[in-house]
Amino acid sequence: MSHDAPNLDFEGSTPYEDYVKADVLTHLQHTLSDDPGEMVFLVTTQVMELWFTVIVHEWETASRALREDRVQVATDALKRSVRELEALNASWTPLGQLTPAQFNSYRSALGEGSGFQSAMYRRLEFLLGDKSASMLVPHRGAPRVHAELEKALHEPSLYDEVVRLLARRGHGIPDAVLRRDVTRRYEAAPEVEAAWTAVYSGDQNGELARLGEALTDVAELVWRWRNDHLVATRRAMGSKTGTGGSAGVAWLEKRARNNVFPELWTARSHV
Repeated sequence: MSHDAPNLDFEGSTPYEDYVKADVLTHLQHTLSDDPGEMVFLVTTQVMELWFTVIVHEWETASRALREDRVQVATDALKRSVRELEALNASWTPLGQLTPAQFNSYRSALGEGSGFQSAMYRRLEFLLGDKSASMLVPHRGAPRVHAELEKALHEPSLYDEVVRLLARRGHGIPDAVLRRDVTRRYEAAPEVEAAWTAVYSGDQNGELARLGEALTDVAELVWRWRNDHLVATRRAMGSKTGTGGSAGVAWLEKRARNNVFPELWTARSHV
């Protein structure tokens, strides 16, 4: 046997399978209709959940690093998440061409299921500062998931940690912002806008400016995610009521108008 040949003889499963759990992943698809397009919808949605998981990991890493004043570590994690968000957003490509008839052929399989019920996506939104205690309600029947979400609700968001860092770096952030109720949605503050204006008016190669740009990249891709979701939904179902009883396109339009990390955008008008 050639010494260059790979080892093909293993006891039990392969080391690749032991690490990746591919057999588990590729047997999680249980379609409920006869339409071949349902498999595409189901796998794409599962892939989205995996990307949510990775991005949440990156943003939690960034949050911890910011608390410890390790700004470069946080910036690196955010930059990795930018690439991951690009891959996540590309997940809409297989679904973006669905016609209403195609979606209707397996829509009933979803029942009352809807993407807004995704616990991992909710953790992602909480890290962005979009908090709402009511969003824990759908998960009351899943104790582990509910506990993870409740923990995320009561922890400072990624942006809360950014604002606290700005304060530690000498920017005048009032106690009302620093000690705000972190279980509530983040609201823009003029003092935070002034802090970013000062950052962007100063050293563009400084670590706070680099952090700001990494956060802006994240915010832009989150906005693109929401808009791509809106367009894909509009193509597939028009203005009909969404799955799970949501307002469908109308609800997504409202979401798409909300800026992530708002002062990073408004401060640019004052530089």
